Amino acid sequence: MSSSFRTPQYALNWKRQDPEAKWGFHAGKFTSVSNFVSFLLGLVLTGIFYGALYPFYLMNKWQMVNMFFHGGPENRSTIPYFTVFLSCWCLAFLILKSKKLSLQKRALEIELVPEDAGADFVISPMNAQDIRVSLSRQVLRVEDFMLLWRVECALGNLKNIGRVSDVSSLLTDLADQDADFVESSYTLPKGLIWAIPVLGFIGTVLGLSQAVGGFGAVVAGGADLEALKGALGGVTGGLATAFETTLIALVAALIIQLLLTFLQQKEGAFLDDCASYCHNQLTSRLKMVDIREDAERF
Repeated sequence: MSSSFRTPQYALNWKRQDPEAKWGFHAGKFTSVSNFVSFLLGLVLTGIFYGALYPFYLMNKWQMVNMFFHGGPENRSTIPYFTVFLSCWCLAFLILKSKKLSLQKRALEIELVPEDAGADFVISPMNAQDIRVSLSRQVLRVEDFMLLWRVECALGNLKNIGRVSDVSSLLTDLADQDADFVESSYTLPKGLIWAIPVLGFIGTVLGLSQAVGGFGAVVAGGADLEALKGALGGVTGGLATAFETTLIALVAALIIQLLLTFLQQKEGAFLDDCASYCHNQLTSRLKMVDIREDAERF
């Protein structure tokens, strides 16, 4: 095949490397995650989790396993199923976001200036377009990468900027916008982390009401001592199941919260790396006198 018909090889290709876009889904911008895609992956993870536990549930030997299946064969609470699903949904969100963050971090490896350029290489309106063309040859759709989009905006406006401080202000504004965007992208997992323990408490309240209600019916019926003993045993068993529902929710929420905090720290470090990259690769190579002199030539 002629070389003119070959697909260009890009170091970064968001359409083929993003964990959502490469499967044909409508992917979230930058490191944001599609709620629909994370929902589907959450369903898959829930199925895998229960599929792995089901053989042990059939043995009916471990209460730690039985409590994920409405507490055991004798109970009918469905709260643990919803608790596990919300946890898996949140976990799926964090997995996808971690993958998307890893892809965005690869933009830090892109060299903005020529490899053979020395430390005295200066970026000016005269060569800004050449740098943009070089960047487009390495990356397909620069606007899909947070860091490179900052660089593209700065280079694209270089002709209209007369001072280095104006470039720094532009990059600072873009960095603030990215920080706000990243913060808002965690809305779903934060909401799920709040909902998981609440759901556990709801399961506990329902279990308590069923256990106490059953015991009250026996007492109201004027049962004898043996019947009361049996009913009281049912109450204690119901209480155990009710508190197990809360235990599942609290442990799941704790694990997810720790994972979310760790991922937020990684993304915060990435934003700092982006700021350092823009300073080292772009701002520090701009010279105010050069910009003014080049602008007079146009």
